[in-house]
Amino acid sequence: MADSDGEYVDELSDDETNAHQVTRGDGGGTRSGGGRAGVGQAAKPKARWEDIQRSWDNVVEGADGSISSTVVGLLEASKRKRLLRDTTPLQRGIIRHVILVLDLSAAMAEKDLRPTRYLLTLRYAQEFATEFFEQNPISQLGVIGMRDGLAVRISDMSGNPNDHIAAIQALRPQEPQGHPSLQNALDMTRGALFHAPSHGTREVVIVFGSLLSSDPGDIHQTINALVGDKIRVSVVGLAAQVAICRELVMKTNDGDISSYGVALNEQHFRDLLLDSTTPPVIRTASQSASSLLMMGFPSRTVETSASLCACHSKLTKGGYLCSRCMTKVCSLPSECPVCGLTLILSTHLARSYHHLFPLKNWVEVPWSEAARSKHCFACQSLFPAVSTDAQASANEAVGSTSATGKTPSGTSPSSRYECTVCHNHFCIDCDLWSHEVVHNCPGCQSIAPKTQVNGTGEDQEMVDGDGEDLRI
Repeated sequence: MADSDGEYVDELSDDETNAHQVTRGDGGGTRSGGGRAGVGQAAKPKARWEDIQRSWDNVVEGADGSISSTVVGLLEASKRKRLLRDTTPLQRGIIRHVILVLDLSAAMAEKDLRPTRYLLTLRYAQEFATEFFEQNPISQLGVIGMRDGLAVRISDMSGNPNDHIAAIQALRPQEPQGHPSLQNALDMTRGALFHAPSHGTREVVIVFGSLLSSDPGDIHQTINALVGDKIRVSVVGLAAQVAICRELVMKTNDGDISSYGVALNEQHFRDLLLDSTTPPVIRTASQSASSLLMMGFPSRTVETSASLCACHSKLTKGGYLCSRCMTKVCSLPSECPVCGLTLILSTHLARSYHHLFPLKNWVEVPWSEAARSKHCFACQSLFPAVSTDAQASANEAVGSTSATGKTPSGTSPSSRYECTVCHNHFCIDCDLWSHEVVHNCPGCQSIAPKTQVNGTGEDQEMVDGDGEDLRI
């Protein structure tokens, strides 16, 4: 661009050349469009578009001339990147009350995210509802939409993911239209979370694809009301960072803006949205105060004749009887419609426990220690054969491994990952499955001593209301 501008200016007359001067915004004087930097002058800094990182520059052919090994390495690196999270045990709110706000405005018809922002958001919202109750089985979720400057209630607060998934699927035939209104949506979420008990968290997750908000009043007053109600807001942007969204997240999260992210692609959008399924950290002393919560653990009953349930007024033969008033409900977890007792199963409580003591990250195994295992301890899949000393030294020089320091850093050159407690070797797929699905180490669970450590160094014993041990 600079050369072409210079050639164009050289063809002009002297008067036109003097007029073709640009004043620098930093007070650096003027420069002629056809002038070139002298020998003693400093080189101009590169523009951001000149530092382009192309993905195909990282592709290297293997010895056989194929790129399959590089592709496998990139896939393994992407899986490993999602696993390297902070596993410090922190106090978290495992009883959550969350409102998911979806942008249903005309801006969601854009096709920069395939097939469209609207359809992709609906699909990821269904995955969010499923994953949310997998990670938070004793929590509540509600869904609200924004379209035509109004807030639309899609589904009420409930602990049943099927209700939310069916309500979101009903939006597919509709078309996105109008402008979103953040203020109306936030006011509706305040009303929905008004009766949430003090022992649970109050959260709002917003998927915002527009660059404006059509509000009827002062949205700053609404933000201050959210702060007073102790409601946390997380935003996933689909277009660009919006100033009001940044202020909303910063004020409701004690100055922390890490809960606001803008999606770069489809996978990044999914990662940002599913990050909200992890319970938030308790920051203030008032929220961390201990309080007793009464819960009931009902047993399932099967009747010979159908009867009405108290939650949906539907005829069913099976259900659960409230341990206090013997009222019949369809599914758990739920709240008894008659006496208000929280009804859950002991397994629900056990599944929420892993957030408090997360499974530690596994470390990479260098080639020098790879000879101890030939297959994965969990799935029994074969590992790559141990190479010669020369190949091992070359691989360790290229690969990023830190098993000697016992701190995880990236992908393992030997495709082996070691649990720091039981010292068994696992493949990347079992590493992903253990940390994101079961939240337990198969090697530690196979030992099964009196005090099982679960890869965290902590005793994992709980006792339910009947005095029975719940081993997690």
